[in-house]
Amino acid sequence: MTDNAIFSSSADVLAAVNAMSKGTLADRMGIEITELSKDRVVGTMPVAGNQQPYGLLHGGASVVLAETLGSLGSAMHAGPARAAVGIDINATHHRAARSGIVTGVATVLSAGKTIVSYEVVITDDQGRRCCTSRITCLLRDLPPGAKAE
Repeated sequence: MTDNAIFSSSADVLAAVNAMSKGTLADRMGIEITELSKDRVVGTMPVAGNQQPYGLLHGGASVVLAETLGSLGSAMHAGPARAAVGIDINATHHRAARSGIVTGVATVLSAGKTIVSYEVVITDDQGRRCCTSRITCLLRDLPPGAKAE
């Protein structure tokens, strides 16, 4: 994310963020970002392909969705000359999702100069809460000569 223009919430920015995910874990898990701002990040993920052997959405998959959303929001706070790195994440799994799409909504809890925290609520197709996660990221200056991605 080298361009200041990437730090808005237009459809072009969403397309660019989703394109940047090609070949990453988020891409392999089918995560698609549908809304992006400093205060709120929304994304979806299919249950199919992200299940554990019993056919339920894998808890780790929920954590990947939560970390993806919280990290993107933190990167928005960091800006182009800084990087956001995760330092803590937790998740409470409330109910199983067996099919369809889950939606994660990351809402900023606290955003300072060096630390940003988000609550991420993941719901199933019926709007039922499946998981609540909290992620905290450290905002760091990029090393001299490094390029923001």
